[in-house]
Amino acid sequence: MLIIAHRGASAAAPENTLLAFEKAIALGVDGIEIDIHSVGDQLLVIHDRWLQRTTKTQGQLSDYSFEQLRKLDAGMGQQIPTLWETMQCLNGQCSLNIELKGINDVLPVLKHIDDAVEQLNFQLHQFLLSSFNHHLLFEIKQLRPDIQIGALTSSCPLDYALFAQQLNALSIHIDINCVQPKFIQDAKQRGLQVYVFTVDEIADLDQLALMGVDGFFTNTPDKALIRRAHQYTGEFLG
Repeated sequence: MLIIAHRGASAAAPENTLLAFEKAIALGVDGIEIDIHSVGDQLLVIHDRWLQRTTKTQGQLSDYSFEQLRKLDAGMGQQIPTLWETMQCLNGQCSLNIELKGINDVLPVLKHIDDAVEQLNFQLHQFLLSSFNHHLLFEIKQLRPDIQIGALTSSCPLDYALFAQQLNALSIHIDINCVQPKFIQDAKQRGLQVYVFTVDEIADLDQLALMGVDGFFTNTPDKALIRRAHQYTGEFLG
């Protein structure tokens, strides 16, 4: 199973910061998952649109300019990074799953990916764009069918993984509280990979391995890597 560091090694460093990404890379994860919001003409790596949980600052992203947001402490003296800074930090050392949060225009994201392939040590197959907003994923596939997408869900639909197949997704990302063997079987029959979020307990890892999932998102990649060294194998996205 693939081990994807959820917002970086977020149990060891502030989530969605360069420090969390550096720690995850040093551990040897298969991939890192991040969240992005658009602020003006910039793409910032942060999960919440409200600032208080991760920066101890009141208000929303939209209440501040890019310059003001960059002065905030995201934990342990870390800045809120830009998408490009994050790409530079990873530099193709692992796959990058970019979850689209506060994004209305996908074109700047696609340009970042093209620039990273051209200027950094990334290959296109190392990128995966995911979202709960399936309209955005549909638009991406219309514009760029060569870019991989992952469809997020926190439910187990009656038609199981059909919606992800209709999007021509590479993978379906499902909440651990909803995943079940029938869902995984259906997804595999449709040619989809199944990734599960968010998995920090070893007993859950063992159960998911038996169920045949392809990967999982974890805040504790160090524990997962130790377990996999004894139990599991995995390969890169794409």
